[in-house]
Amino acid sequence: MKKIAVFCGASIGFNPIYKETAEEVGAYFGENNIGLVYGGGKIGMMGALADELLKHNGNVIGIIPHLLKNEEVLHSDITKVILTKKMTTRKVKMSKLVDGYIALAGGFGTLDEVFEVLTLGQLGIENKPIGFLNTNNFFSPMLAQLDLMVEEGFLKKENRKMVLVSDSIEELMQQMNDYTAPLMTKIVNTAINNNQE
Repeated sequence: MKKIAVFCGASIGFNPIYKETAEEVGAYFGENNIGLVYGGGKIGMMGALADELLKHNGNVIGIIPHLLKNEEVLHSDITKVILTKKMTTRKVKMSKLVDGYIALAGGFGTLDEVFEVLTLGQLGIENKPIGFLNTNNFFSPMLAQLDLMVEEGFLKKENRKMVLVSDSIEELMQQMNDYTAPLMTKIVNTAINNNQE
């Protein structure tokens, strides 16, 4: 994979392990010549990730909507900045640039972005790997909720398997490189085809 979108917080969190993880991912990307596509901020987890990759002379593309430009404090030292009018346009641009997605610790925005790409994968609109770097068991309660969705009949087992998880960036990247997207059901195929007509 040549470029990966990373979703993560504009805050740094209370435990220093989260910032350390963001820096570890930035270093890993730099050492393995993987480009970063992210939210464009210079603060919080986003800033720590981008700064570390820049230290390794990595390629960093920030995509940020105009309305967040001041709030998230745009990173002025990254390789390229793409400004969009809307949040939805930002997501589409990210999708077109990357080969996969990784979620680090974050808040509502992080979950919004990663669950949108999971939904696109479930519908077969995308077939890119989606990984959760589960630092300090940050995503474990969410993963338990996904298991409950399977048990209660709201999420198919094959779609639950789309969620790749590890607490190691090396192992997570191996899972992502080995990923095969689930086959869509006839019902989903029919619905997509009908909407395209």
